[in-house]
Amino acid sequence: MDSKLTKQDILQILNATDSEIIKFMSQTVPYRENNLITYSKNVFIPLTEICRNDCGYCNFKKNPDDPEAIILKTKSEVLESLKEAEQYGCKEALFTFGEDADEEPAVQEKLAEYGYEKMIDYIIDICQMTLDETSLLPHTNGGNFSYDDLKRLKEVNASLGLMLENSSNRLMQLPAHNKSPGKDPKLRLETISNAGKLKIPYTTGILIGIGETKEEVADSLIAIRDLYDKYGHIQEVIIQNFTPIPGIEMENWPEPSFLDMIRTVIAGTLLFGETDVSIQVPPNLNNETAQIFLLCGADDWGGVSPVSPDYVNITSPWPGIDELEKLTVDAGFELTERLCIYEKYVNSEWLNDVLLEKISTLFEHQ
Repeated sequence: MDSKLTKQDILQILNATDSEIIKFMSQTVPYRENNLITYSKNVFIPLTEICRNDCGYCNFKKNPDDPEAIILKTKSEVLESLKEAEQYGCKEALFTFGEDADEEPAVQEKLAEYGYEKMIDYIIDICQMTLDETSLLPHTNGGNFSYDDLKRLKEVNASLGLMLENSSNRLMQLPAHNKSPGKDPKLRLETISNAGKLKIPYTTGILIGIGETKEEVADSLIAIRDLYDKYGHIQEVIIQNFTPIPGIEMENWPEPSFLDMIRTVIAGTLLFGETDVSIQVPPNLNNETAQIFLLCGADDWGGVSPVSPDYVNITSPWPGIDELEKLTVDAGFELTERLCIYEKYVNSEWLNDVLLEKISTLFEHQ
């Protein structure tokens, strides 16, 4: 099957049963260039847990009046986490935060106290501090950004990320997104597209199990492939499964089936088959089944932290690196560490001189 699949081709995979699934799985094998499965050793730092969106599956967002909520970390708090991460050999600083958090007065007060006017100014300063005072590379994932804000973020980040999740407007009427204006697919596709125009190495992906149809899964994967074809900036596509967590609005919502995850990973692999885009599956959300996705074409585990939890999926701890290596080798592959920017982007076309020098040095010492 040709790697540039049609929507009908993808739907055939997503609806496959019985031996058809094995047939499609075997078609992913020729596209594997080597035996390597990659991961990025990172530290996950939530800068604020305040968010304008209220997704039905989210356990990350907190209300400002919650005494345990992170309103806005100080620079010294962030630097302390970064320095600890250095001791563990982490190379990626993953900065996450609620979208448009500075719409909230409590965040505005903190920003003013710290000497910033807007959230973007604070984020830029945090990323610059990371570059100046540590060996880690910033990777910012904080929702939609304007073209101008992306342009600023490009100068102080090795790469950026935003999950498309799904390209369907219909999901804006369902519990997943009906209180989340930032999950409007037009806005998210615009952000990902602008990142391409600015030549920013980018991570995106889809979330399955939140009420989408298989047609909508196919449309979402095709939308990502189209953006890759246009700009070449997408370095990896995450296939993430919804996991219910006690206390969230969708806690009684059914998880996607194991077979649906298999079908979707196969579809993603075959759609991007002739490209160098990695297909990523989070190992902590698939503890018992992670290995099978390697046999479906996945070649990346994403960020794995030895020092911080997955704050977005707090009930799903990351496996230890030793455990990750064991299950990778047991499936017949070799685990290897990568940076949060893929090697093909480490050149002056994609990076400024400061980032290029820092990242080139890290590649030399890998």
